[in-house]
Formats: sequence, structure tokens, C-alpha cells
Amino acid sequence: MNPDVLLSAIIFLPALGALLLAFMDSRAVSQIRAVALGFTVATFVLTLLLWGQFKYGEAGMQMLVVKEWIPTWNVFYRLGVDGISLPLVILTSLVTMLAAVASWSINKQHKGYFILFLLLETGMLGVFLSLDFFLFFVFWEVMLLPMYFLIGVWGGPRREYAAIKFFLYTLIGGVLMLIAMLMFYFNSGGTTDSFNLIELAKAAAGTSETLTSTLSPNLQITAFVLLFIGFAIKLPAFPFHTWLPDAHVEAPTPISMILAGVLLKLGGYGIIRVAFPLCPYGAYYAAYALVGIGVFSIIYGAFAALAQTDFKRLVAYSSVSHMGYVLIGLGVWKIGEATGKTVNPDMWLMGINGAMFQMIAHGVSSAGMFFMVGVIYDRVHHRDLNQFGGLMGRMPLYSGLAAGLFFAGLGLPGLCGFIGEIFVVLSAWNYSPTLAIVAASGVILTAGYILWAMQRVYMGSEYKGPHSEDITPINGRELTVASVLLAFAIILGVFPGILFDMMQSSTGALVDSMQLGYEKAAATLNELQAMR
Repeated sequence: MNPDVLLSAIIFLPALGALLLAFMDSRAVSQIRAVALGFTVATFVLTLLLWGQFKYGEAGMQMLVVKEWIPTWNVFYRLGVDGISLPLVILTSLVTMLAAVASWSINKQHKGYFILFLLLETGMLGVFLSLDFFLFFVFWEVMLLPMYFLIGVWGGPRREYAAIKFFLYTLIGGVLMLIAMLMFYFNSGGTTDSFNLIELAKAAAGTSETLTSTLSPNLQITAFVLLFIGFAIKLPAFPFHTWLPDAHVEAPTPISMILAGVLLKLGGYGIIRVAFPLCPYGAYYAAYALVGIGVFSIIYGAFAALAQTDFKRLVAYSSVSHMGYVLIGLGVWKIGEATGKTVNPDMWLMGINGAMFQMIAHGVSSAGMFFMVGVIYDRVHHRDLNQFGGLMGRMPLYSGLAAGLFFAGLGLPGLCGFIGEIFVVLSAWNYSPTLAIVAASGVILTAGYILWAMQRVYMGSEYKGPHSEDITPINGRELTVASVLLAFAIILGVFPGILFDMMQSSTGALVDSMQLGYEKAAATLNELQAMR
């Protein structure tokens, strides 16, 4: 398929589905569900077609689409894909498709729900495929309103509070990103490539043929801080994480799957695609802080999860902990002050590959964990860990699938959660053995809260909590969603090369570009100091 058509179809096919739903009878619930699911399935098929056309070993952007959009302001409709964005595009379409199947449990205002659901998918896919900073920002903001209403209308008892909190945090992050975007635009002279993420990255590395100016080293630090906070809110990293537990607890199960499986990855992707390549000196300057925040997030999130009695809140805090590994992997690109700030590309390449793998693995395992919590919640209508027990005897198939997905989140070797974490910890060892040891200890804490939760929910004496009579075996629809997620968790754990082969060239090119950018900025600073 022509790239111009394929990339645009992947982004806007869900929006076309939302438009079609708008003209359907709101009472035709079965048809609305079928149409929404059909469009998510079609989008997933298109992402597989994109994968089939992807050329391994090419480091640059592929299947570029460049069309004028707002020529007065040099804004272009610019799309493309590389080894960093492709895995996330496939993950987005997969999780959204499974969340659509899980949405059969939604029991009110189905038409409005699925319209917003499909618009949300368009926003997420648009972010991953955009190569124009302005277009990236537009799709980033497009996601805000659908998620706000999906939580605020179809959520739990405190849904309004959770939705407003999510909205405000995300809005603040968007404003900070907008300020940084304007900094790049006006410092690049407002040319036709002033929003071009590819050329801005090349300009930072000193290899652009169209942009000769970029941010000074000091301005790079300022811009990086703005961008990092904006993306760290979405990641989420301590102390910008407080919106997440409330949003997860109040969101309906399918939206929690998307929130954990995809939306959190947008923060990590934004750091890799925008903050790092455009501000290499700022990233280098803040590297130790990034690793420190990542380590603290791992430990803090794990202890917070241990303290929870709400099953869903426990899984939410586990996301804070697991995404800390992403920050560590992204930050370990220098060895230390004692070595004269020598850049270590091999260690950082291992770290960034580990961070990317961790994002995909967490997208699979966390979506699965939230779904399994939702399955039992739909039956007993509570999430109190102290009122569970003995579900293994009542729902053996469900419990077995849940155990597999929770073990994937735990990081058990042979499942997807192990690979990313071990790569990140190994890369961190050459950066700071102390921080690596602390980060590795998070695995023990993770085992603690996951095993303790499983013991309270699935083991022990017979369930005697509320609605015991409603506990029925897992149905075919639920079995399909859980089985697919567990299958992907096993495949990625046994054959991690599927992902590493896809992204290796692109992550290697990113490391090389950032090293050039740092060296250019350091040389500029040395020249300024010599002039003084």
C-alpha cells in the first residue's frame, strides 16, 4: 500500500469509525459494538501491514509523508515511522482492539463511549507517527478530551475528581511543551523546517543542511526541563504521578487498559523522540537526575503498592514503579564525573533498548493485569484485597491466566517483564553501581506486593465476600482478551529479538546523533569560555 495512504489510514480510520457511529441509532447497542470493534480490528491489520513494509536495518525514517498544512506558519502534515515508533504503533492498535472487546462490560451510553474511544485511538496513533512538532502537539492534545470524558462519565464514584485531576495535569504538561516548541521555532528562524523534528534533531547534532541555528547549550537545558516535565507527567514519574492512581481506580476497565498499556508510553516516547534529540546537552546535563528519579520511582511505587488494599490501586502504583526502569535506561548515557564525562555509547544503547523493551512489555502485562482485576470486579463489585480469597477453586482458568499475567509484571524470566528490566539494570551498573543495586532491589519489592496480592485473592480459604453467588467461570470474550495478552507476554519473553531487531538501528542512530549534539554544544561552551 502507498505510504501516503497507509500512514494516514492508520491514524484516521478510527476517527472515520467514530463519524459512522455518530449517525447510528443509539439503541442499536450490538451494532455499535460490532462497528467499533470492526474499526479497531481493521486498524490493527493496517499496523501489521505497516510492519510488513518496514525495512529492517534502516536507521532513518521510512515511508515519509510530507504535505503542506498551514504554510503561513511553516506547519506541515509530516508523518513517518522508524524502529522506535513502529513497536509502539503496533502495541497501540493491539491494546485498543482488545480494550474494545473488553468494552462489552460498558452498560450505558454506548454510542458516546465508542465514539470517544475511537477518537482516543486516533490521537494516540497520531502522536507516534507525527514528525512535525506542531502536528505532534495537536495529536497530543486530541487525546485529552476523550480520556477526560471516558473517565468522567463512565468511571467510578469519584470519576469527576479523577477526570479533572487528569485533565489539569495533562494540560499543564501540554503548556510546557508548547513553550518549548515556540523556543525551537523562533530560534530556528521560522523556516520551513522549524517544526520538522528530523531537521531539528540534525541541527542539534550539527548535521542539518537546512537549519544552521539551534538552541544554545544553556537554552537546551531550559527547553529540556520544560519538555521533560511535560512528558514525565504522562510517564508518570515521581513527583508528577499523583493523577495516575485516581484515574486508574475510577476509570472503567477498558480505559484502564489503554491508560496503562499505551498512554503512559507516550511520555517515554516523547522523551526519546523530542526531548533527547532536540536537547542533547540538556539531556546530558540532567542525566543523573533522570536516573535518580527513575530509581526513586521504582522504590516509591513498590512500597506504595505494598500499602494498598484496593486491588486496582495496587496495580496502578506498580505502573509507577515499572516505568521507573524506563527513565533509568534513558538516562545512563555517560559514565561519571571521575571519568571526565566520557560518553559511553554502548552502555547507553543497552539502556535505551532496555527502556524501549520495558515500555512494550509493560504495555502488555499492565493491560493484562488491569483486565483481570476488571473481570472479577464485574462479578463481585468490589476491589478490597482483604475480602477476597479462594478464587483459584471457584475460577481456576481465570486464576491461571491471571497468575501468568501477574508473573509477567513481576519480571519472571521467560516472560516479557524480565528482559527490559535486566537490560536497564546492567546498563546502570557501569553508570552507578549503587543506583543499579537499589534499582535491582525493586524486583524483590515487586515480587513482594504481587505475590502477596495473589495469595490474598486467589489462594487461601473459600471466598466469603460480597456477591459470592455471582462468581461464575470466565466467559469466552474474557478468555480471548486474557489469552492474547498472555500469549504476547510469553512470545516477547522467549523471543525478545523480535523487538530488538526492529529497533536496534534506530536506537543506535539516536545514540550517535546525541553524542554529536553533546560534543557540538560542549565545543560551543568552550569557545565562549575562551573568548571571555
